[in-house]
Amino acid sequence: MNQAIEKIAKVLRVKPEDLEILEQKMNKATGKSGILEKISTSNDQIAKEKIQSLGLNADSPSKDIFSALIKKIFVADNVFVERFGGTAITNIEDCQKVLDAIKDSQEKLIGFFLKKNKAAELLRKEPPLNIVRALGYKNIEEALVKEDIFELFAALRFIEDGDWLNNVFFKQYESLTPNDFEERGVEIKVLSRKWVKAAEGFVKKKYHNISHLKEFGAIFVIPVALNIPGELLRMVSLVMHYYHEVKFYSDIFRGFSGQADFAKNLIQTLKGSTIENKPAPSEKAQWLVIQQYLAKKDENDWRLLMPHINPEAIHWRKAESGIVKLGQSLVGLEEGDFEFWEDLDWVGEYFMDATGKSELVSFDLVDVVMSLVKEKEMVKYLYHQQEALWNKIFAEYFGEEKMEEIIKNNLLRGFVEV
Repeated sequence: MNQAIEKIAKVLRVKPEDLEILEQKMNKATGKSGILEKISTSNDQIAKEKIQSLGLNADSPSKDIFSALIKKIFVADNVFVERFGGTAITNIEDCQKVLDAIKDSQEKLIGFFLKKNKAAELLRKEPPLNIVRALGYKNIEEALVKEDIFELFAALRFIEDGDWLNNVFFKQYESLTPNDFEERGVEIKVLSRKWVKAAEGFVKKKYHNISHLKEFGAIFVIPVALNIPGELLRMVSLVMHYYHEVKFYSDIFRGFSGQADFAKNLIQTLKGSTIENKPAPSEKAQWLVIQQYLAKKDENDWRLLMPHINPEAIHWRKAESGIVKLGQSLVGLEEGDFEFWEDLDWVGEYFMDATGKSELVSFDLVDVVMSLVKEKEMVKYLYHQQEALWNKIFAEYFGEEKMEEIIKNNLLRGFVEV
């Protein structure tokens, strides 16, 4: 069997014979050939160049390769902190300065989002009592008069009970229509200090202080420091990811606006619905469309072992490219060397560990950032690279723009045949 197929199959944790059949079907559908060979060759060459630039080689232990990547991210994070003026996550002005720089570095985003007066109406109909109590108000009406609707709506994510949100508050979404949405710019904000204490439980449980509301066009940061290595770069990467994610889903919501079942499709999309059963066997190549990182819950989920494309990997790819661009504009290559991370999301290579066992090392920037964050717990991330590699295979056949279009058009169906 082709060595390239065997290697890629190993990275993706699938049977080589299944990957070979997939390639045959894709070749037939597109008229292209040699794609997996091309990807494997490129992966090997890029990995070789990167480890050489780190002062290492193919015989270096996996631990040394991983440590060198971690160190490079640590340096990049320090450069960000320094160039943003000694940024403190807990300082609202510092934090907002970073968010504004991120927004300015990206293409301006006008999306199809829930109107603010409609959001206020939803809050009135089903008052979020935990929020009202946390702020010391008598009722939601008083809160709406004195507070920013952006912050009140954002607080739903980290103060209110999940069951109440899903079964009571979001139940109201069943009556939403396209007229309840409008075209406006995405907002990226640091929340007021008043929310810090109320958000402590959320931050401790989720281990992150950044979230978003796709339907509201809102990305927000809770000014709480997690006191972890790489914290600023982690924040930058997550915010950029959410920026592209909000745009992606806004396009989908806008596409629903001419359909009779607008509300139903909106709710299904927001729930992150993913196919539950395997499609019926077909002579065509079948690709699942998975809008979640299933490996977070179960790395052996059957869906991860089938050919699939993932919008999350698209958002991260764009975020990583944005980090490179922002890093270059702030510091120049001679200090941060942000160019190192360009187009590495799908790259992974095997190196020997201390016991002589072959170990996969991800070169994906986000995998390395998250590994730095969890370094003390000896957690290594791989799933961003693996998902990006599936996308890479599909995109080599159809192109990245066409892949994104196909994902949007088949998100609710859960799979596509080519």
